[in-house]
Amino acid sequence: MSSFRPGRFVGILVGTVVILGVGVYGPATLLGPLPSVAGTQVAPAAASAAGTPPVLSANGASAVAMLTATTRDASGTSSSGSGVPEPIAAAGKTEPLPMASIAKVVTALVVLDAKPMAADETGPSVTLTAADFLSYLDYDKAGARAVAVFADEQWTERELLQAMLLGSSNNHADSVARWAFGSVDAYVVAANAWLADNGLTDTSVVDATGLHDASAGTASDLAHLAGLAATNPIVSAMLANPASALANRRGVENTTSFLPEENITGVSRSYTDAAGVCFLFTAEVTDGASSFTFSGAFLGEPSYDALTADLTALMQSARDGIGLLPVLAAGDAYATFDSAWGDEASAVVGVSRTRFAWQAATPEAATVSLKDFATARTGANVGQVQLTVDGEELSAALKLDQNISDPGPGWRLLHPIVMITALLDQ
Repeated sequence: MSSFRPGRFVGILVGTVVILGVGVYGPATLLGPLPSVAGTQVAPAAASAAGTPPVLSANGASAVAMLTATTRDASGTSSSGSGVPEPIAAAGKTEPLPMASIAKVVTALVVLDAKPMAADETGPSVTLTAADFLSYLDYDKAGARAVAVFADEQWTERELLQAMLLGSSNNHADSVARWAFGSVDAYVVAANAWLADNGLTDTSVVDATGLHDASAGTASDLAHLAGLAATNPIVSAMLANPASALANRRGVENTTSFLPEENITGVSRSYTDAAGVCFLFTAEVTDGASSFTFSGAFLGEPSYDALTADLTALMQSARDGIGLLPVLAAGDAYATFDSAWGDEASAVVGVSRTRFAWQAATPEAATVSLKDFATARTGANVGQVQLTVDGEELSAALKLDQNISDPGPGWRLLHPIVMITALLDQ
């Protein structure tokens, strides 16, 4: 008959625990997964650098918006456009202001939308009527800009638009609106629908000429309008190669040009008592390899001298603020990693993403996404960084700048809680 021996029982229990412990503890620590490294987002110093904003007018209202940017560097040529851009900057009054002959730019784009033609075409011939002749006489008598016409003359669609845009002819604005829509009133309905469809919701017209004070818009809307005009193949061709003679060799003065020596292309330049001096334009800054084009609108300038001073200041700020920006510069760190066993590394941009752009403000913080990992070699893809520049989303892969290696069996065996926790987490 056997007797219970407490000492032996304890010995067996301890032995069992030790055997089980060694059997579980060893594999769990030596073969189990390591804990993931802890990642912390950081911001490169260059990424928070202050921008150089456009210098805009203290008079009336003004705004500029990106049109296109073309970058040429070692990685090749890249171009970007802004579509329906947010303004780079706006200043002055925010409510709609009278826009004078900028309304004729609306007329041209609305007519071309209704009566399209190819860039190398002149469009259909239009026979002018007695009403067109009387309209010319009325505007001429009132001292408003007008280009002479006579009843039964033949003008092509392109010539009508040239007289209206380049010569700022008020009678041609009415004539082309009547031809395209049957009446000026019908044109006004179509034009306001077109403005709404193109996102110009704070701009409206009551006539085809802009002589009426109620044809008004905001500087932000009209900077966008300048971009729409500059990218229209018919309008841009007219501005690039302004006609000097129209139907029956009738001369026309180009009223849109202003400060071309500053790399400014005028789209519309005009004055009324209610609107003041108004100017719609595009401008370009280039370094020979890359270029940046923006559109702009100035409303309510008190004089052409004031407009000259304000445009000169704007272009100087553009030359100061536009350049090849290392938007995502190779080597810039956007995260740091710390392992439980003491290895440290950073997540850095692998390949630069540059843009020839106008950094008008301090960039917004980048969005960083990091992968979950425990060990990785130098150069491993460990995440991605994304940010928005001039309305364009840019991204780059983040690479590990140093190895994060396995700490080895000694560290694993001496840190059972960390290792078992990592195993349970998986």
